[in-house]
Amino acid sequence: MMSIGITGGMGCGKSTVAKLMEKKGFERIDSDAIVREKVLTLAAVRDQIRGHFGDAVMNADGTVDRAKLGARVFADDAELAWLEELTHPHVFACWREAFAAAKRDVVVEVPLLFEKNLENWFDFTVCVACAPAQQLARLEQRGLPHALAEQRISKQLPLARKIELAAFVLWNDGSAEFLENQVDHLVNALPVAR
Repeated sequence: MMSIGITGGMGCGKSTVAKLMEKKGFERIDSDAIVREKVLTLAAVRDQIRGHFGDAVMNADGTVDRAKLGARVFADDAELAWLEELTHPHVFACWREAFAAAKRDVVVEVPLLFEKNLENWFDFTVCVACAPAQQLARLEQRGLPHALAEQRISKQLPLARKIELAAFVLWNDGSAEFLENQVDHLVNALPVAR
C-alpha cells in the first residue's frame, strides 16, 4: 500500500485534490476531519481543553467551540503548540488505524506536513499551490475575515518552502479541468497499485 501526503497553504485546494484522487481509486484521509470528528470529541481531550482554556472555548452542550478555540490558539504561538501537543498523538493514532485497515493506496490531507516533519509517514508528498491573492480570496469566500486569513497563513511554513520540499507540485490557479488534468498526470506518474 502506498501513502501520499498532500499539503499546501490554506485555501490552495488540498481537499479538492484529495477528493479528485479519491475518485481515481485512493482512500482519502482528511486530517482536519479527524481532529473535528474524532479527536475533539474524546472526553479526555475535551476535559484538558476546558481545563487549560476554560469554559470560554466550550459550547453549552460541552463540545469544543472550534471557532473560539481557533481564535485563541492562532493569536498565541505557545497556546497553539500546547493544543498541537495534545491533539497530534491522537491524529497519528487514527492515521495508523486507517493505514492498517486500508485496502487501497491512501492519500492524506496534512496541512502541517513539513512544519511537523511528517514526511517519513509517506511514500510521496504533494504540495497544492496557488497565488497568494487567490488563496486569500478563497479563504474570505469561506467566511474567514482577511486579517484572520493572513494570521493563519502566517503560522504555516511559507508556500514557496513547501513547494521546494514536496516531491510533486500541483498549481491550482486555473480551471477545475486544469487541476484535474494535473491530478491525472500525477496519478499516472505514480507506481500505484490501487
